[in-house]
Amino acid sequence: MAEAPLDRQAAYSGTKDVAAALAFDETRLARWLEAHVPEFRGPLTVKQFKGGQSNPTYMIEAASGKYVLRRKPPGKLLPSAHAVDREFKVISALHGAGFPVARPYVLCEDDSVVGTMFYLMDCVEGRVYWTPDLPECDKAERGAIYDAMNETIARLHTIDYEAVGLSAFGRPAGYVERQIRRWSQQYRASQTQDIVEMERLIDWLPGATPPDSGASIVHGDFRLDNMILAPDKPDVLAVLDWELATLGDPVGDFTYHLMQWHMPPSRFGSGTGSLVGLDLPALGIPTMEEYVAKYCERTGRDGIANLDFYFAYNFFRLAAILQGIVGRVRDGTATNENAAGMETQVRPLAETAWGFAARAGALG
Repeated sequence: MAEAPLDRQAAYSGTKDVAAALAFDETRLARWLEAHVPEFRGPLTVKQFKGGQSNPTYMIEAASGKYVLRRKPPGKLLPSAHAVDREFKVISALHGAGFPVARPYVLCEDDSVVGTMFYLMDCVEGRVYWTPDLPECDKAERGAIYDAMNETIARLHTIDYEAVGLSAFGRPAGYVERQIRRWSQQYRASQTQDIVEMERLIDWLPGATPPDSGASIVHGDFRLDNMILAPDKPDVLAVLDWELATLGDPVGDFTYHLMQWHMPPSRFGSGTGSLVGLDLPALGIPTMEEYVAKYCERTGRDGIANLDFYFAYNFFRLAAILQGIVGRVRDGTATNENAAGMETQVRPLAETAWGFAARAGALG
């Protein structure tokens, strides 16, 4: 008998007791925060957020209010991964520019405080939805939420990154090529099974990459469940999880966000969830073509070319990201109790990626 789908809303929403492997000295943290954040006052209590697969994230409740702490996980890590200092840098710049992110307070690079580098930010109260069909919402609100999501990513991609102090945040040119190289290496470092399609993609993608379509701040993991919405209206209060942010081709970033329209359904939701097989007009959710047209209107584009390549690239990239989570299970550094289930998703994602690669000409 097939297993029932994971209830992502229940599995990933809210907090839990801190896992023993991710616990730290709360008194030491309180002393450090009181010394470095002017308005902070202890004592404090700590809970761990259920969601997230990469950097452990904690709810900090103190006498002065609620905060969120993000830290690097302890133990063996892949090179260049878990860059919480880069997260802090980009949300600091975006907060100053009025883009919806949580207010950042302080970055701590002293490992003696909680064991690894961390930063503290404001706790934004609102709604987080873990499935793209938004079953808790009515038809009108679904459409409004998708429009707000579209406006938010379009706004991100039209920010002048030099004007907000991020000119050195990454190399604007060659983003997709670098991502293919990076995730090929990360996949190899985390590999636990042989997947023919991943090997084919690693060989084909570098020579098939289209020219850059431009340069902007890219989020790297933009999707519905990485946003906090206002409690009573479809406004985006904060975009979360900036670990993969850099400068690069906005089309590569936007088309990652489009995968939910083609995502192979799975028990665990494959990270972005799936709209495959749903009656989108009845739900009030735009078709992918409608959604792309709105983004292009907002960003001044005539359209998006090479979609089959970008889907091949992004499904490959997500497969490699999930394989990295599987590798952390192997190495004992996974931060989410559902991490082990990710291994079943890597092959379907790779097969989907290779299907788009074939459409883009990979088979000659």
